[in-house]
Amino acid sequence: MRFVLFYHSLLSDWNHGNAHFLRGVVGELMSLGHDVRVMEPSDGWSLTNLRGSQGEAAVEAFHTAYPQLRSELYELETLDLEPVLDAADVVIVHEWNDPVLVKRIGDHRRRSRFQLLFHDTHHRAVSAPEEMAAFDLSNYDGVLAFGEVLRRIYEERGWAARAWTWHEAADIRMFHPQELPKSLDLVWIGNWGDGERARELQNFLLDPVHELQLRARIFGVRYPPEALAAVERAHIEYGGWVANYRVPSLFASARFTVHVPRRFYSEQLPGIPTIRVFEALACGIPLVCAPWEDSESLFVPGEDFLVARDGSEMRDHLRRLQAEPDFAQAIALRGISTVRARHTCAHRARELLSICKQE
Repeated sequence: MRFVLFYHSLLSDWNHGNAHFLRGVVGELMSLGHDVRVMEPSDGWSLTNLRGSQGEAAVEAFHTAYPQLRSELYELETLDLEPVLDAADVVIVHEWNDPVLVKRIGDHRRRSRFQLLFHDTHHRAVSAPEEMAAFDLSNYDGVLAFGEVLRRIYEERGWAARAWTWHEAADIRMFHPQELPKSLDLVWIGNWGDGERARELQNFLLDPVHELQLRARIFGVRYPPEALAAVERAHIEYGGWVANYRVPSLFASARFTVHVPRRFYSEQLPGIPTIRVFEALACGIPLVCAPWEDSESLFVPGEDFLVARDGSEMRDHLRRLQAEPDFAQAIALRGISTVRARHTCAHRARELLSICKQE
């Protein structure tokens, strides 16, 4: 089949976690023999920030890491949809697109034969519902939602005719264990953002690391001065932005990692673990999670990863992982086994093809 995908960015993962999953799914679809065309705006927020902070070398490094992947840059004002869409069998439009483009593609669908799907991988349905309600999906065949609770929101609010749950997953071609010396106790990969989890990061990451005197390093962007000061007080090294394809080697250099979900995912969108959980487990690193409800039974909490209900329990788990390497290895092996059995981009590519076959 011929896929045309309109996404915020394939090239840049600067504060743009969806790029991780997009790269993996595109690679899997191509390996199955499908033609995949990815369209992204030339002035996209993530790509603009990546170039501004890291230079063009970061884009060139992406092409070196993913030589088979390409995207086509467009300007919305001059984009001619007809030659892009008329040969397509399936068109997928990500929710981080301009509403004008979303409507234009929908209008084009009325006089074409391709299947048209909208893909939502964010929490705006609960954090900014007025923004999501502004999208005109009347000519779309359905919505791909990255969690069951989000799928139900689309159906209950009448935003879409149909909706399917399509979770994110790990690209195990890139995310797999590596044998490297353990120079750190803990590594954490994540962006600080807009204060959505500042309190949780203090309780579940910074305080436990400081109190246990762990050798730790943090990577990510959008750390305001007060966040950098808190990291420094905890005696944690801040590594800044890191390309996502380098994360497996960072995980390999540490004994364990943690996951601290943003408040929207722990309180209002239960069952959505986000991409970091899949990627960490795929790399075979022991993982401790701050509370989130696995309402869809994607994993077995306590076996695939440990769960800390509060900062004290987080300290206890990290202390045990540090002191008992056999226990740590057992947790890691169980986690990676679950990901490989159920949660890879190859699984999600097959799920997408199955959805596309439905009437």
